[in-house]
Amino acid sequence: MSDREAPRRRVPGPAKPPRPRGAVRRQPGPGARPVRRSGGARPMPPPPLRLGSPRPRLRLVGLALTLVLLTFVVRLLQVQAVDASAYAARAEQNRYVVHTLAAERGEITDRNGVALAVSEDAYDITADPTMFGAGQLKIGDGPEKAAALLAPILDQDQAALAKKLRPANSNSRYARLAVRQTPQVWKQIKDLKTTLANKAETDHTTVNVLAGVFADPSSQRVYPNGDLAAGILGWVNADGQGGGGVEQKLNKQLSGKDGKLRYAQSGGREVPTAGSTETPAVPGSDVELTIDRDIQWAAQNAISEQVRKSKADRGYVIVQDTRTGQILAMANSPGFDPNDLSQADGEAMGNAAVQDAYEPGSTAKVMSMAAVLEQKAATPLTHVVVPNRLHRGDRLFQDDIDHDTWYLTLNGVLAKSSNIGTILATGELGKSQAEANRILYSYLRKFGIGGYTGLGFPGETPGILAPAQKWSTSQQYTIPFGQGFSINAMQAASVYSTIANGGVRVEPTLVRGTKGADGRFTPAPKPGQSRVVSEKTAKSVAQMLESVVDDEQGTGVKARIPGYRVAGKTGTANRVDPATGRYHGYTSSFAGFAPADKPRVTVYCAIQNATAGSYFGGQICGPIYKQVMEFALKTLQIPPTGAKAANLPVAYKP
Repeated sequence: MSDREAPRRRVPGPAKPPRPRGAVRRQPGPGARPVRRSGGARPMPPPPLRLGSPRPRLRLVGLALTLVLLTFVVRLLQVQAVDASAYAARAEQNRYVVHTLAAERGEITDRNGVALAVSEDAYDITADPTMFGAGQLKIGDGPEKAAALLAPILDQDQAALAKKLRPANSNSRYARLAVRQTPQVWKQIKDLKTTLANKAETDHTTVNVLAGVFADPSSQRVYPNGDLAAGILGWVNADGQGGGGVEQKLNKQLSGKDGKLRYAQSGGREVPTAGSTETPAVPGSDVELTIDRDIQWAAQNAISEQVRKSKADRGYVIVQDTRTGQILAMANSPGFDPNDLSQADGEAMGNAAVQDAYEPGSTAKVMSMAAVLEQKAATPLTHVVVPNRLHRGDRLFQDDIDHDTWYLTLNGVLAKSSNIGTILATGELGKSQAEANRILYSYLRKFGIGGYTGLGFPGETPGILAPAQKWSTSQQYTIPFGQGFSINAMQAASVYSTIANGGVRVEPTLVRGTKGADGRFTPAPKPGQSRVVSEKTAKSVAQMLESVVDDEQGTGVKARIPGYRVAGKTGTANRVDPATGRYHGYTSSFAGFAPADKPRVTVYCAIQNATAGSYFGGQICGPIYKQVMEFALKTLQIPPTGAKAANLPVAYKP
């Protein structure tokens, strides 16, 4: 190996003397000269600190940011593209409020335009329950605080109101708090709501807990005459729909068509600049009835007083125009006040004059006599021997009073209301009893018995009349004098109007016509007509009915009206108790028309189960007939004819 290639050796310097134990190493002070190290060599610098590579961390942060941005992008696409319409609709729903504009219900008037049922401005108080939640009001007891303010104004239970404002369905946006409130009530709520809203704008500790309370314009049904004609008019229920009578029968015409109002709201108040849309409501039609308010009043007063005196279950009076079939009055007692249904008796809320079915008694004999005359089985002067008792089938028949053998004309049989005489007369209708039954049944049906009257009144009963072939042994002989079948009061009145109208039956009507929003009057359709008996037969029966009232032997002398010729008939029938289905008490009645020779008005009266005083129809219904008929003749300005009565004989000497 050459000298150049030989390794270079480092010669060590002299060794440092050891530092004594406990000696302190002196540090150079400021300004001191640096200490020279022996040997003259500098120390090696410490190795540099080596950092890890930043690239992995940058990649991780970048990936996290990318995921966050991607999430926002996806959500943005969902909101603005995929579900844009749904979110827009939801925002629209939260922003806009739709109120129903209730159509004004049409008036009901009498034949002279006197108001019987009208509508006044009212409000339905409503709420949006979603506006009472903690998310909206920032308080947890919003419904309770709102209810505390509303309860005394609406006169309702506070807990019940709070429950409506906090419904089980959290998505419910409509709650009806009260219906048909007066404008004064809504003004109280609105003023309180405005006060809270104004205070909340300046005082952030105040919460407008009534921001979600609104009012839908509505109307309140008012009956200016109280209980007058309540059975005819009916009432309007909580939903604004007719609940009975004409209100129910003509509900569609009276109701009209509701409109809608849509506007933007913020904090429970309308935003004027956001615009609104309105579909106007179409008011209902006015209905003009055929009744006369004054005649209705007279009839209702008369029957109510007699029902009270007789301590009866109920009673009814019907007044009808004999020529047109129009109902001038239909009164019931007891009645009810449709302005305050909370005090009404449920059993009195209908119209008993068309809903009660009962056996008519002797007022039905007019149909038997008409059939006998029309079939030429007898004349008003035909002699009829009436024994004290008559055995037919499995029964022994008698008249209301014991008597010796009567020698009566057919006219006298009707005047004295003889059951036995009527059985004997109708027995002549056929060669056999079965044939006589069939003929009598056909006439009863022509008079409208066993069918609806044509009024189309809610709850009307057609009565009960079995086919002739199904009549029992006793019915064959009781039906001729008014027992064994049932009718309603309107049917009974129509029978007498048929005789008064020359034998032509005109279906009874209660509505003259309607007047629409345009003010145009539309008359009601003309009622159906049918001939029942000939004009000659009808005239003969009318003369026979005069004997019931005019002759001293007649049963209807209490129905006489000075100056007028009056035709009428009494009735006293065994009454079937609807509670037990057995005979109990009596149905007392009187029916007739005037003037007898030129009829214009029919009046029918019936009282059920009179328990005080007399129960005979001539005694308790005859005076009502007289009172109501006199009033109707004067009101309608119908003068006496001045003609003399026929004065047909009642009896004959054998």
